[in-house]
Amino acid sequence: MAELTLTTFDWVPAAPRGFVRDFRVRWALEEAALPYRVASTSFDDRAPAHFAHQPFGQVPWLTDGSVSIFETGAILLHLGGLSERLMPNDPRGRTEATEWVFAALNSVEMASLPWGMSKFMGHPTDTAAWKFVDDFLKLRLKHLESVLGSREWLAGSFSVADILMADVLRVVDGFNGLTDSPACRAYVARATGRPAFAKAHADQLAHFAAADKARGA
Repeated sequence: MAELTLTTFDWVPAAPRGFVRDFRVRWALEEAALPYRVASTSFDDRAPAHFAHQPFGQVPWLTDGSVSIFETGAILLHLGGLSERLMPNDPRGRTEATEWVFAALNSVEMASLPWGMSKFMGHPTDTAAWKFVDDFLKLRLKHLESVLGSREWLAGSFSVADILMADVLRVVDGFNGLTDSPACRAYVARATGRPAFAKAHADQLAHFAAADKARGA
C-alpha cells in the first residue's frame, strides 16, 4: 500500500478547532488503523499548489500514492475501499453505507449547516428566515429519528457513513438542537464515545496547538 498523506491547514482560529473537516478523515484512518502522516498547507497564503489539490482552497485532501482526493465524502469512500472496518464487504451493505454517506452530506448537512452557522453567528431567532431554517432541520431530524430509533449504525455495522452522519449531528447537538431527537442524540453519543473519535479529536487539537506555539515563537 502506498503511503497515505492527509493534508490540512497549518493553523486555524480557535473557534473551528475540533471541527475542521480533516477530523473526519483522521477518524476514519484511526478506525481502520491505516498508517498515515499529516502534512500542512498554509491557512493564510493559499498558493496555486493548494488549489491544484483542492479547487476551492479548502481542506482536507488525501494523497494515496499518485492519487489526490478532495471532499471528505469522496475521501471516506476511498478509505472504505481499503478497509472492511469502514465499509461492509457485502454488496447490499456497501450500497447502504454509500447511500447514507450521500444522505449525511446532501440531506442532513444541507439542513444543519445554515442552522449551525446562524447559531454560531448569533442571528436572531424571531424572524421568518430563522423559522424556515429551523423547520427545515427539524423535518430532516424527524425522518432521521425514525431510522436511528431502530438501528445502532446506519448500515448494520459501523462505517464511513456513521463518521459523516455523527460529525454532522454533533454540531447540531453542540447547540442543543437534538433535544427533541433522543435517538439522534444517543447515536451521536455512541459514535463520539469510540476510541478512534477521541484519538482523532485530540490529534487535531494538538496539531493546531503546536501551530500556536510556532506562531508565538
